[in-house]
Amino acid sequence: MMVNLLVRGMLVGAISGVLVLLFAEIFGEPQVDRAIAFEEQSAAAEHEHGMAGPSGVEAAGGHSHEAEEELVSRGVQSTVGLGTAVIAYGAAIGGLFALTFAAVYGRLGSLGPQATAALLAALGFIAVYLIPALKYPPSPPAVGNPDTIGLRSGLYLLMVVCSLVALAIAARLRPRFVARHGTWNGTVLAVAVYLALAVLAQLVLPAINEVPENFSATVLWSFRMASVGMQLILWMALGLGFGFLMERFLGTTARARSPGLAVG
Repeated sequence: MMVNLLVRGMLVGAISGVLVLLFAEIFGEPQVDRAIAFEEQSAAAEHEHGMAGPSGVEAAGGHSHEAEEELVSRGVQSTVGLGTAVIAYGAAIGGLFALTFAAVYGRLGSLGPQATAALLAALGFIAVYLIPALKYPPSPPAVGNPDTIGLRSGLYLLMVVCSLVALAIAARLRPRFVARHGTWNGTVLAVAVYLALAVLAQLVLPAINEVPENFSATVLWSFRMASVGMQLILWMALGLGFGFLMERFLGTTARARSPGLAVG
């Protein structure tokens, strides 16, 4: 059964990746092109500024800025490269989603396959993307120092881990809250615990602001909104598609009598 779930999850994830690719081509890539144009203009201006005055001799410490041959063209990056990355990412997330579904199905009260998948997708979007992105939002080319990319990537992954740990703690506390305060109040308290821990992590981790002063705010905003849209489509398609398959696979009356498919 686990193999069937894993295959279905990866399949739905790959299809979700195709939907994300279509969205990215329409709304995301134009912002990337504008950011690259800004980067090239900034590099050209810096090169001209580095030249000596009347003599036209390049100042000491300057660079020739000779044209460098691209290893991968922009056209390949925005088509084959983007498509491969997005679909592979979707398949990987789909596989992890299926394993998580197997672990929690039957442990969420009377929720059926579709409702369970929808809830997991919503929690995944919030905990894996939205909360970490509020601290370290995605940025287009020309934004960020190349020398700090390792640090920025590490901090972002650390924020993702903190968000998931906070979610796990809240999930473990929710049954106790529900037993004492009822379903609604217990759920609200669990959400409050998650948000408090997530905000604490955001306050503790260092902030990063490397946006150039003259970078277009409109391009930056549009790029980040496109990123939100891509993730939203991924998680929505994953939750709805996987829930539909699980409803057919498990049947509306074939709900696990013992908690969790992994042990069933």
